[in-house]
Formats: sequence, structure tokens, C-alpha cells
Amino acid sequence: MKIGLFFGSFNPIHVGHLIIANVMQDQTDLDEVWFVVSPQNPFKARKTLLHEFDRLKMVELAIADHFFFKASDVEFHMPKPSYTIDTLTLLSEKFPNHEFRLIVGGDNLQHFHKWKNHEQILEHFGLYVYPRPGVDPTFEHPNVRFVSAPMMDISATFVRSTIEAGKSIKYLLPEKVEEYIKDKKLYI
Repeated sequence: MKIGLFFGSFNPIHVGHLIIANVMQDQTDLDEVWFVVSPQNPFKARKTLLHEFDRLKMVELAIADHFFFKASDVEFHMPKPSYTIDTLTLLSEKFPNHEFRLIVGGDNLQHFHKWKNHEQILEHFGLYVYPRPGVDPTFEHPNVRFVSAPMMDISATFVRSTIEAGKSIKYLLPEKVEEYIKDKKLYI
């Protein structure tokens, strides 16, 4: 089985994430997309990050009705910060019958050379790249596949600031995620 790994803080997960994941699963050779909730991204500040279990729960709520999506907490059990290559290696050992591909936005290619063991990621796993607004990636490698997808310019930062301002987040998040945020009074 070929699995696309969609890493992220998902702070919170929003419709942009779901649209990209759906395009990746539906319009490529990926059998499933796994949302890998990262406890701490080595390139991001931790101050605005919700607890990892809240973020995992929101992902589970968001994808509950999609058979080809899975939520993964694999990085919760790894040293922090976790690095993509270590997670890919662990998953490959745990699921030897699966092939893993990394799903990334085109904006990630600009700094991909800074990722730990980026050459190994390219060589052994490969990238499925979706477009990002304002980015025209020029990156050539036989294991990099550019996938046509809608330009999503929704950010979790925008969603959080909208919640903080007391404005509507309707249509930005799946309904169950919106309810969870309201019930737990998150991001206010």
C-alpha cells in the first residue's frame, strides 16, 4: 500500500488541509493519507501550540468520515523535536509492506535542503508537492512529483486570530472541529 504522509502541527486542522489531502489521495497513486500530528516542529515556536492531544483529537474529528484518511500520533512517542527522516524510518520499520511518500507544499522546497538528512528523504521516500500561493518551485529530482491541486491560502494562524477576535470560523473548519474548539474554549 502506498501511503502519503501529511505532517503538520494542525493547530487547528482546517478545510485547506482536508482539500489537499483529498486531492492527493483521489488524484494520485496514494492509497491512503495519514495526518501525522507533530508535537513540535523544529522550525516553529511553541508558544501558540495547543496540547498535542487536542490537536490529534481535532484531526480525528475532521477525518472521521473519510475511509482513506488516518490520524497518526507516531511522533508523540519520539524524542522532541522530532525530525521527518526519523519518523519516516520508524514508520518504514513498523509497516514494512507500505511505501511512504511525503506530502509537502511547494513553499517547503525553498528550505528543504535544511531538513535533517533531506537527501535520504528524497532517495528512499520521495515527495508529493502541492502548489502554494506566491511560490513557483523549481526543484528537479526523479522522486519529486508535483501534483495539481487548488491553491489553498487558508492558514491555521488566520483561523486562530479569527477565533481570538470573536469572529466566525464557519466554513474554515469541519463542523465537528469547530464544535470541539467552542466546547473547550480553545484559542481564546
